[in-house]
Amino acid sequence: MKKTYHSVLVVCTRRIGDVLLATPVIRSLKVAAPHAAIDMLVFSGTEDVVTANPDIRRVWTVSPGASVRESLTMLSQIWRRYDLALSVLPGDRPVFYAWAAGRHSMATVTPERKSWWKRLLLDGQESFDNYDTHTVVMNLRLLRVLEVAAISTPVVTWTSEDEVAARSVFPGMEGSERYAVLHVTPKFVYKAWTASGWAMLGRWIRNCGVTVVVVGGTSPDERVTVSRILDGLPSDVIDLTGRVTLRALGPILSRAALYVGTDTAVTHMAAALGVPTIALFGPSNPVKWGPWPSHWPADSPSPWKRVGSQRQGNVYVLQGEGDCVPCLHEGCGRHVSSVSDCLQQLPVSRVIEVAEQLLQQQHRRPAIVDA
Repeated sequence: MKKTYHSVLVVCTRRIGDVLLATPVIRSLKVAAPHAAIDMLVFSGTEDVVTANPDIRRVWTVSPGASVRESLTMLSQIWRRYDLALSVLPGDRPVFYAWAAGRHSMATVTPERKSWWKRLLLDGQESFDNYDTHTVVMNLRLLRVLEVAAISTPVVTWTSEDEVAARSVFPGMEGSERYAVLHVTPKFVYKAWTASGWAMLGRWIRNCGVTVVVVGGTSPDERVTVSRILDGLPSDVIDLTGRVTLRALGPILSRAALYVGTDTAVTHMAAALGVPTIALFGPSNPVKWGPWPSHWPADSPSPWKRVGSQRQGNVYVLQGEGDCVPCLHEGCGRHVSSVSDCLQQLPVSRVIEVAEQLLQQQHRRPAIVDA
């Protein structure tokens, strides 16, 4: 396997959180070879989390449901364009994109028999583990054959224009008053906590003298949930739902005294930025998907155990209760629009208890400037 490279493509055609958790691979490669031009191929709609990343020269995008014609067009554009191409995903298309793009190619590969053709095509591979190894660690294992040192913290970046945009909707982010960011609506219902729980938590935080900032999705259902939560909060709450881009959210998160969210990309962002973070976990596997604590070393399979609430570094994973937790299913109805009882029954008292610990232990941190 060639260990020197001047051009690299990293393929991660999945969700926003997956793209963010692939950035340690890019940072590790860039530090090892500062001269290298590193590009990324992602699904359209997920690129905002990496377009300001200084380690990345170009971001290619392809539609999640790409037609044969679009896929062939993409293949013609990237064909043998790179010294090295890596897919951090074991799926057929991302592995094929990596093979097509790189004069040398590597990928994670599932151990099933049906993956024989991938093992035949690739110059290097890592056996994909979807259960006992954290996504960050799994991705970084691809670099072992290159003898590249692992830098494990996901990279969250923004531009000066994003900073201006954030300041325009929330001038208080640079003031002396502490604030907490609540990300109240995950994309999928099965990851959601209750509206009443969020409202009670927000009232408690405000009673502590901390400003409450609410962020969330903009779909009609999510807006209904946000409205219900806002009805139960003090009138001085800062509602940034639909008013800030993912990149502009970065500087807002970086100055927060506390962040509370569910299993989402924004929670991964807060954790990576070193913000005191509470992650509400239900059916998801924290070993695989727990938010990566800032500057946590990649010398073990995961920072997290599978069962039980736990803290590592700046992150507290607060797990719902029940003998079935984590079930690893998409809600109790086994689809993304079904609720998860373990989260619906998570008492606000438990969240407040952890929030109180983090607020007492953390003073307001200096602003983090990134560009």
